[in-house]
Amino acid sequence: MRRTVFFISDSTGITAETIGNSILAQFEGVQFDTHRLPFVDDAGKAEAAALRIKTKYAQEGQRPIVVNTMADRRLCDIVAESGALMMDVFAPFMEPLEDELGAKRSGAVNRSHGLVDFDRYEARINATNYALAHDDGLDVNYNESDVVLVGVSRSGKTPTCLYMALHYGVCAANYPLTDDDLDKLELPSRLKPYRSRLFGLTIDPMRLAQIREQRRPGSKYATLKQCQWELAQADKLMRRENIPVLNTTHTSIEEISSKIFEHLGIERHMY
Repeated sequence: MRRTVFFISDSTGITAETIGNSILAQFEGVQFDTHRLPFVDDAGKAEAAALRIKTKYAQEGQRPIVVNTMADRRLCDIVAESGALMMDVFAPFMEPLEDELGAKRSGAVNRSHGLVDFDRYEARINATNYALAHDDGLDVNYNESDVVLVGVSRSGKTPTCLYMALHYGVCAANYPLTDDDLDKLELPSRLKPYRSRLFGLTIDPMRLAQIREQRRPGSKYATLKQCQWELAQADKLMRRENIPVLNTTHTSIEEISSKIFEHLGIERHMY
């Protein structure tokens, strides 16, 4: 079974897509053809979205599903004229909150991901710049770091650092364990002052070899034997140094980040 789904928002569409995908993932027997329609923030755009949905309905003979985070009820009603199944993410919460707070919703658009708090936005930018400057051991001054990820090359350190910076404003650095580090089985001296901020990432050898083969085809760096050796040595080192470790093979960046925050006691709100 295949069904078409539209994620519609008056802003970026991130919230609608994130919540929508979480819901759709519960239906393993259905394949979903998804489309994101961001910045539907006036009547003209809502009418265009409704026409696109209605056209898809006519082509497929099954009504599309709309996961909607538009705040303006007028725009929601326009899109609903398409005949789609409307799933308003905000609807279950608005009336109870209005009753509890004794206030009515504003209906203002572009509130979820707009540039409202300049200090928080600047924190994200600074954290992202920090992650880039301290990627793969480029800069090893970790005084301002919130966390330092440690692991062999291509174990998921860089994307995790960037995710934590972009979404949480966390200053995350990463240090790649080299053959010299792994031969010595000793924590590099530059990391010792920051032991409480260290968190290790590992990965299954076969998956690591596949990733490295794409980066450097035919190299020793990408052989399964080399990957197995590096990972085994890194595991010994991190066990010896009592560094917490997470396997990234079947774990999303979002889950990796959450587990790092929980273990290190980092409390930040998602932007």
